[in-house]
Amino acid sequence: MSAPSVDDFPQRFGWVGLGAMGFPMASQLVQKLPPSCKLLIYDIDTAVLQKFVDANPLHQSITIVSSPKEAAQYSDCFISIVPEGSHVKDVYMAPQRGVLSANHTAGKLFIDCSTIDPGTSLEVGRAIAASHPTNPPRFFDAPVSGGAAEDDPQFPLLRRIFSCMGTSIYPIGGQSLGLAAKLSNNYLSGMIALATSEAMNLGMRLGIDPKVLSNCFKTSSGGSWVNSTVNPVPGVCPDAVTSKGYEGGFKVQLMKKDISLAVQAAKEVDAKLVLADAGLSAYAAAADDPNCRDRDSRVVYRWLGGIEPEVHPVSDK
Repeated sequence: MSAPSVDDFPQRFGWVGLGAMGFPMASQLVQKLPPSCKLLIYDIDTAVLQKFVDANPLHQSITIVSSPKEAAQYSDCFISIVPEGSHVKDVYMAPQRGVLSANHTAGKLFIDCSTIDPGTSLEVGRAIAASHPTNPPRFFDAPVSGGAAEDDPQFPLLRRIFSCMGTSIYPIGGQSLGLAAKLSNNYLSGMIALATSEAMNLGMRLGIDPKVLSNCFKTSSGGSWVNSTVNPVPGVCPDAVTSKGYEGGFKVQLMKKDISLAVQAAKEVDAKLVLADAGLSAYAAAADDPNCRDRDSRVVYRWLGGIEPEVHPVSDK
């Protein structure tokens, strides 16, 4: 079984992980793949596998497999997206069921889209490369846009693959740097959301209408994507998850996890983070609060005791 070259788009994709992020990403992929392509899927939750097949009834090319090993063995390009570093190691390195126990991995592409610590990603990447010294597989971390450098010979192919799952594709510069970008971004996003929550709560308690306050931010130095698109105060952005009981979106537990990973990475490279302890403490407490847990991370506004205006659904009449 030969591996795809730069100019040879993979015909068989293996996919492991159909969670909150993996499910829609895999759906995008299968809908944009050429009709000749096949998709082999695996998840530890067997119910979600059939749910995925049922959600894509027009695509007859989907096959459920029994392990990451099987997905890797019969694919040209293997993609994984699972919650934590330990899960990534299990997908690739578990005896008998992991990717490295497959018979046919030489020269293939392996892409991990999980948000984990860079150290684990580098460890897995080294193990993948060492599995076939004469024709090593290529491993890329792609939680944001991919860990490939623009001059990497595989990048044109990676761009074609990623374009089937998203629109913003950035070459970051090398292995584990995709994760570095993701952790840096989520640290920044989490701190902006927390600061916006605090500022909205302050201004509202001083008597300002929340929409007026948000509009002031938009045209001032405190403006941000969070304020304009997913303001933490219910009703300010009517179509956002924050106006729908914080249901959906990026769970507060995941924000806690990502900020923890960012703090860990910062310690390893001696990067000073002034806001980290307070921010992580806030998200950790919100993640443990039964009124906030499993809700979008901007629910930290609720944890702060922010005023929540009553949101009335817009009538279609």
